[in-house]
Amino acid sequence: MPSTFEAPVAAPDLFEQEADALDRARRARDAADLSAPQYRAALAELVEHFERLMRESRRLIRRSDREERELNILNTELHSLAAQLEYKARHDSLTGALNRGAIFDRAGQYLTDRALALVVLDIDFFKRINDSYGHPAGDAVICEVVRRLRAALPAGIEIGRVGGEEFSILLPGIEFGEALTLGEHMRRAIAERPFECLPGTVTASFGVSWTARNGGFGDAYARADEALYDAKRGGRNQVRAGPLTR
Repeated sequence: MPSTFEAPVAAPDLFEQEADALDRARRARDAADLSAPQYRAALAELVEHFERLMRESRRLIRRSDREERELNILNTELHSLAAQLEYKARHDSLTGALNRGAIFDRAGQYLTDRALALVVLDIDFFKRINDSYGHPAGDAVICEVVRRLRAALPAGIEIGRVGGEEFSILLPGIEFGEALTLGEHMRRAIAERPFECLPGTVTASFGVSWTARNGGFGDAYARADEALYDAKRGGRNQVRAGPLTR
């Protein structure tokens, strides 16, 4: 039965020609009976191979540098793409505010080491705006509300869009009374100036809760939401306080 064993193929020596030329140059160096032309011929052959090696080395270095630049560009693009994906995963595409999941996660993180005041608000009669003026006008109202909230709040305060026309604002480390004052400041920022995208004004109703450190966010949100609906039932365009404990 014929054998199926095949001997491994040796990898080609990329510098075989140069190694042979170097070997011949050594022999010429050690030969005592070579003439001057023979020495020059051996030296010329060695020079030719050395020059070829230099050309190849330069070519490889240029290629390596180019590939390194391309890898650096690709790495930068990948980091940028990752940052964009991370941003989109945590932010509302219409307003740039945090989305529901991100604002709830952030609130839970705050409550592990500090008290948290929470403001929830809902644009009043928003369905009527959409029905009367169209959804593009409704989107414009939502964006303008977020802009006014940002202008009315201290820098760094986080705003989340948790529903179509409902928002949550996190006020970590802020006392309940100050949170109520900020809620009223936000209410006025929305209600007291006309919206350019509508012929009239827009109002919103607010609910505020305060929760001590290590409290549960679900309970904090439920109390703020209950206060919000108290504001709705009480005539809208107002700020109501939720109970401190439940």
